[in-house]
Amino acid sequence: MNFTFRKAKIEDLENIWAIIEKAIDRRKADGSNQWQDGYPNTEVLKKDISLKIGHVPCTDNDIVAYTTVGINAEPEYNNLKGKWLTNTDYVVFHRLAVAENYLGKGVATTCFNLIHAFAKKNNINSIKADTNFDNEPMLHLFKKFDYKYCGKVYFRGSERLAFEKLLH
Repeated sequence: MNFTFRKAKIEDLENIWAIIEKAIDRRKADGSNQWQDGYPNTEVLKKDISLKIGHVPCTDNDIVAYTTVGINAEPEYNNLKGKWLTNTDYVVFHRLAVAENYLGKGVATTCFNLIHAFAKKNNINSIKADTNFDNEPMLHLFKKFDYKYCGKVYFRGSERLAFEKLLH
């Protein structure tokens, strides 16, 4: 599949929310605590779009996933309980969710590749991200792409595992 990776627009909100809602249901079905507290919600997504950090990988006119991608855009990472690999500029991504009808088709892998390409295009060699301790699909992707565990960060009172990847 050929993908484009563009900034989300407010007109995409309904499709993005449908993707996020299904991802919330999948997290719950997997027994995960992640995203079971009313977050993310449409207000969060609207803010992502207004800040121009919301991104949608698309094929033709179909939105296949949603994620945020920003540069040096996570203040909580300054409070890491652990040690980052670098203290340089970094790309951060959050809220990666794949559309239900695209699960198992390599879309999450493609999203990682698109995020890595975004970093390279911006001359940034560090990518940082975090996830819940029980988000097995994301933990698998971090391992697959050789992200290194760096410590813990906290969001809304919950602990998250933080990772960094250096691009070469």
